[in-house]
Amino acid sequence: MNAIALSGITFVCIAGGVLLGMLLRNTLPENHLSTDAKDVVRLGTGLIGTIAALVLGLLVGSAKNSYDTQTNQVRQMTASIVLLDHLLTQYGPEADATRNLLRRGVVVLADRLWRENRSDSTKATPFEASAASEAFYAKLQELSPKDDSQRSLQSRAIQLSTDVAQTRLLLFAQTENSIPMPFLVVLIFWLTIIFMSFSLFAQPNPIVVGSLTIFALSAAGAIYLILELSQPFAGLMQISSAPLRNALTPLGR
Repeated sequence: MNAIALSGITFVCIAGGVLLGMLLRNTLPENHLSTDAKDVVRLGTGLIGTIAALVLGLLVGSAKNSYDTQTNQVRQMTASIVLLDHLLTQYGPEADATRNLLRRGVVVLADRLWRENRSDSTKATPFEASAASEAFYAKLQELSPKDDSQRSLQSRAIQLSTDVAQTRLLLFAQTENSIPMPFLVVLIFWLTIIFMSFSLFAQPNPIVVGSLTIFALSAAGAIYLILELSQPFAGLMQISSAPLRNALTPLGR
């Protein structure tokens, strides 16, 4: 689900909890809001709040580490592609057709990683190797070295292309990773219960309502941040595709 939509749902649920707490405060008999009841609710809310804070912290840290890892993988893959093109340049004019295929493959790779120029029906099969990448690898192996220098360059290029393919598969696999929906549902439920307890024993006034609104927005913002970081190739915080797309200039320049 879209990060903005889910964080909006989180805010609505928390706001609903606040309203429910205010409603219960006005409808429950006074003996149900005794000091003992307040202590029990506050102790239980404190326990749930501690668990929720720990879970939110772990999720933010995990999402940030995943985001940084995939950013570094994109940078490493971009550098490897530039080096691969440099090796083919050193190989000689015989490798120009292979270099052209490399450029076509990079465009297709970027489109698939960032899921651009693709219909909804094709988004379900991201692990399929593109025709451009298969043609490039076949063309690379078909090169006929004339001396030891070209033989060494071809061997290094094949190894480098294999490394790029492995990194590409890792990135494709990680783009499908997401936080399980039941996990988020439970976390949102915890937050709703916590905020309901806040409004249950507090007399509504502009300061209380304004503060709870700000706190609810902050909690929804945390959910949004987690979801955005876990989807680095989409959304407002996506990794830029420009370095990969601009890594190789067209032949002849």
